Amino acid sequence: MSLRYVSTRGAAPTLGFSDVLLRGLASDGGLYVPERWPEAPLAPDRPYVDLAVEVMTPFLSGEIEAATFADLVSESYTAFGHPEVAPLVELADGLWLMELFHGPTLAFKDVALQLLGRLLQFELERRGERVTIVGATSGDTGSAAIEACRDRPALDVFILHPHGRVSEVQRRQMTTVGSANVHNIAIEGSFDDCQDIVKGMFADESYRSRHRLAAINSINFARVMAQVVYYSAAAARLGGGPISFAVPSGNFGNVFAGYGAMRMGLKVDRLVVGSNRNDVLTRFFHTGRLEIRDVVPTMSPSMDIAVSSNLERLLFEALGRDGQATSALMRELRRKGAAEMPQWAMSRLRAVFSAARVDEEATSRVMAEVYARTGRLIDPHTAVGVGAALECRGDGDVPTVALSTAHPAKFPDAVFAATGRRPVLPERLADLHDRPERLCVLPNDLAAVQRFVADNAGVNA
Repeated sequence: MSLRYVSTRGAAPTLGFSDVLLRGLASDGGLYVPERWPEAPLAPDRPYVDLAVEVMTPFLSGEIEAATFADLVSESYTAFGHPEVAPLVELADGLWLMELFHGPTLAFKDVALQLLGRLLQFELERRGERVTIVGATSGDTGSAAIEACRDRPALDVFILHPHGRVSEVQRRQMTTVGSANVHNIAIEGSFDDCQDIVKGMFADESYRSRHRLAAINSINFARVMAQVVYYSAAAARLGGGPISFAVPSGNFGNVFAGYGAMRMGLKVDRLVVGSNRNDVLTRFFHTGRLEIRDVVPTMSPSMDIAVSSNLERLLFEALGRDGQATSALMRELRRKGAAEMPQWAMSRLRAVFSAARVDEEATSRVMAEVYARTGRLIDPHTAVGVGAALECRGDGDVPTVALSTAHPAKFPDAVFAATGRRPVLPERLADLHDRPERLCVLPNDLAAVQRFVADNAGVNA
């Protein structure tokens, strides 16, 4: 029986994979999840592409031929700078790093987005359609989305980022792409403001339909699907026994993929959520209370988030997949700025999840200690993951894998301040700071962004 997808808020129609791929956000404002998690028993270690095809195929609702999907997956990882795609390196006894930054934009988002761009182009060509991609980024999603979608004839791409709140390398990776179908918008506000504008555009059904909006950020389940793979790969390489993961977390899509891998059969001991000073997730797992607070800029900007969109998927699971209860909780959060999770649901989550806050001082200390001990430079986001792993490690016999989510050269100033070493960009990006930039600065205003998208979408079709 082919797999269907349901909304976390329970009021949208169920869809197959291809429709979920193109729609992104459900019509009731919820996020799509599979109606059941398929089984993916752990298999022996083998090439990443082969594992990826096997793990993801059950999610496709039988809508893409096996050979076609295998080709799309294989093409997605040809631009990665390491033959293993996501190699493991040991930091200390039982503590490993999984390097997820070997893609074209040096961030873990490439692992999913290189595939997502190809899936979108394939499906749109098959339907003879064109869509407008609109996304918000706190740093890395934008450049990975642009790289995945640039020059694809069926796609226009509009990426919103918070003006002045991403690193220079992150900004330039977006704004120096000269492709005619790429549009960068710097919003005078925070990442959450950017995210709210994007959600507002998708919630406007008339506008959404007229301009054929589609999502490429982590509200699109296809990204979660692709991220499940590297959890399975890590477990296979470390022997298939129980394993824990520590994940620097902002919008929660990455660590939710780890939860999905567990639901598919992976022997997960703990999922450790690492937060920076903006510790909305750590506070939630410790207290059961969701609370919106102001965001403070940090050296790990991809995690400077007040509302983690993908957490809704986990709330839905913890609430027994009750869409009405999930919808009521999210409405209360938006209306009051805070909401309480039932304790019985939190007990379910705490059986699997731990969380730790790694502030600015601790982040720098972890970067310095890792460099002193191993000679390895890590970026601030990875340092949050490693710091959380060290704080929350349980059984010493269970290996812990900290996800290394970005190349240190994306954050050279923070790395240099902590270690005295300035990381260098890979050769293919060596001239990044000399390339001309192209972007538009807009106010934190939904209508202004809607006008800009309407005026520019399809111009170069």
